[in-house]
Amino acid sequence: MASAQQFSQHDSPTVIVAGHDLPGSAAELVDLAIPNREMPRPNLTAREQEVLRCWITSDSKTVVSVALGLSDSTVKTHLHRIRGKYQAVGRHASTKAALVARALQDGLIRLEDL
Repeated sequence: MASAQQFSQHDSPTVIVAGHDLPGSAAELVDLAIPNREMPRPNLTAREQEVLRCWITSDSKTVVSVALGLSDSTVKTHLHRIRGKYQAVGRHASTKAALVARALQDGLIRLEDL
């Protein structure tokens, strides 16, 4: 087995999370997996957190809407507001991969949940 020091930047593993690639070294993934208490956090409602968790572990917004008994447009609205709240605290989250990273950093999900 190769040690971490033998991998170059181009050899970094890619992790697939809910259909999205998250390239990075094992150390970077560990950093994502450990909640960071120093980062400013958006004030997400309990429902926004529920929608975010469900969407991260689902294949589509339609799956989320069925699972939570919401319309597709309500799921989209929640995700739009979640992104806006992250943007408001200076933490870009325009893609699903970015939202996965933010949720990991904020302790909303764990790697085991993915």
